[in-house]
Amino acid sequence: MIIVMKQGAERADVEGVVKRVEELGYKVHLSRGEARTIIGIIGADEHLMSQGSFEVMDGVEKTMRVMQPYKLASRDFSHEDTVIDVRGVAIGGPKIVVMAGPCSVESREMIIETAHMIKAAGATILRGGAFKPRSSPYSFQGLGEAGLRFLAEAREATGLPIITEVMSTDDIELVGEYTDIFQVGARNTQNYSLLKALGKVRKPVFLKRGISGKIEELLMSAEYILSGGNMQVMLCERGIRTYETATRNTFDINAIPLLKELSHLPVVSDPAHGTGMWNLVGPIAKAAVAAGTDALMIEVHPDPKRAWSDGAQSLTPEKFAKLMNELKPVAAAVGREI
Repeated sequence: MIIVMKQGAERADVEGVVKRVEELGYKVHLSRGEARTIIGIIGADEHLMSQGSFEVMDGVEKTMRVMQPYKLASRDFSHEDTVIDVRGVAIGGPKIVVMAGPCSVESREMIIETAHMIKAAGATILRGGAFKPRSSPYSFQGLGEAGLRFLAEAREATGLPIITEVMSTDDIELVGEYTDIFQVGARNTQNYSLLKALGKVRKPVFLKRGISGKIEELLMSAEYILSGGNMQVMLCERGIRTYETATRNTFDINAIPLLKELSHLPVVSDPAHGTGMWNLVGPIAKAAVAAGTDALMIEVHPDPKRAWSDGAQSLTPEKFAKLMNELKPVAAAVGREI
């Protein structure tokens, strides 16, 4: 259930409603937009609906029942798009944000060099893995804390915020010392202990869709984070596993406008994992922009042939710069900018 306050409702009116909800034994979550405040009631049931009488309280415009199981992630909870600020970079606003960088941090020199090149091309967030979940236990697993330090140095050198993956609850404190955005990978989308713990942090969380995950499952995973109090969540379409084997995954272009319709959270598209092929990254990135994505995550490596992971789906800095220019007219055609 949500309570929509009237435009310009006084702070005392909002506090009065919150007090009444808490007296009835429920928790609340406040969402303060530019125009109005929305009060989300966690755990609302028929008793609350019958005992609340919130419509007669000062400042209340209306009450609404949110029928979806994902209450806080639902578009019903907030009709205004959520915009997440990351060191001055707005994700979910008019401008489409581009996150770029290598799959994994391989060395200090490599990540700093790449950061400078992607910034020159127009990217505004640096990505790179320090802890890497791999299908094979014999594959490169990342540099760990050393990789985090190198990312932080790259941020210092370029001013780019950084995003990197957190794989377990044990790593949250360490990764949180360095990163600006926690990334939850596809293999951890339903790691509920991790999601609950990230609900207690106050940094943005980038949540990828599971390898074979449904849209509702992605939104329910987001709900675990939101219900813990962390409302800074973005949803990532990164392709799903289907019967098709010609590409690494099947990028679900439908998911972008559907998620924008179902949820107020920013939507990010990852065409690299969605295809697994560098030559398909550009076309799918353009399609994602046309479909309404709020951000792109693109893998860029100075020498993909020698990459320690995911070289086949990585763009060279030159190809990345070319793609950034090609994305501009697509964004403009749908009223956005890169």
